[in-house]
Amino acid sequence: MKIAMYERDGVRGIAVLSPEGLRGVPEGGPGWPGDLDSLIERGADLREVGDRLASAPVLDPEGISYLPPLGRPSKILCIGLNYRDHSTETGLKLPDYPAVFARFPSCLVGHGRPLVKPAVSDQFDYEGELVAVIGRRARNVQREEALDVVVGYSAFNEASVRDYQMRTSQWTVGKNFDGTGAFGPVLVTLDELPPGARGVRIRTRLNGRTVQDGTTSDMVFDVADLVSILSRTMTLEAGDVLVTGTPSGVGMARKPPLFMKPGDVCEVEIDGIGILRNPVVEG
Repeated sequence: MKIAMYERDGVRGIAVLSPEGLRGVPEGGPGWPGDLDSLIERGADLREVGDRLASAPVLDPEGISYLPPLGRPSKILCIGLNYRDHSTETGLKLPDYPAVFARFPSCLVGHGRPLVKPAVSDQFDYEGELVAVIGRRARNVQREEALDVVVGYSAFNEASVRDYQMRTSQWTVGKNFDGTGAFGPVLVTLDELPPGARGVRIRTRLNGRTVQDGTTSDMVFDVADLVSILSRTMTLEAGDVLVTGTPSGVGMARKPPLFMKPGDVCEVEIDGIGILRNPVVEG
């Protein structure tokens, strides 16, 4: 089941992807079940929600815009250097503990909406990543039980402003410019992917050229590891977003470097999830 949040004429809606396209209902309309944030928070069965939405009207794709699947997570936890080949290309050793940093909801944009290159930098880099979404409150979770805490998966383009990222020992500033966290297009329920999204292929294309091509099997810490490790230090809440790291091929590591610029189009494709596509504009 693939569920999306959208907007039409300033009104939010929720939709399921069907063979005919998106079928959805607007907020406040007949059959409105709530947004994905509230559905996950109250522990709703997303497959049941999707089944109900499957009889909703087909949406005109020209009349809607996608929203991030979740708009108000309490935490967006990102993992750096979590692919072996990416650690190699940066010249850094494999981490023995996840490199964790935070993003905030103010950076999020949906599928099809612009990624905003800040006017203060020309080092705007792409990073295609798998997202795991937490489905219930969790603390001190054992690895063997960690996947029971996950409710679904999505895609992320963790666009990074590299010079600002490297200005301090903490990466937060370079990771939180407005309009730099593309998220979507859909939230995919667990039955659509292998357990832990293990072995799923991730590709990033810039203007049609493949610049990243990896698989989640290359993760240093897989989804179960991350849920278990993070839950030992903090309470994970329903709707929290884990952005699990990027494969090799980032623009910063290329010679010469390859950064996104206004007029570009960047796509992140994850098997079983779909394509997250965003144009790039000047801030």
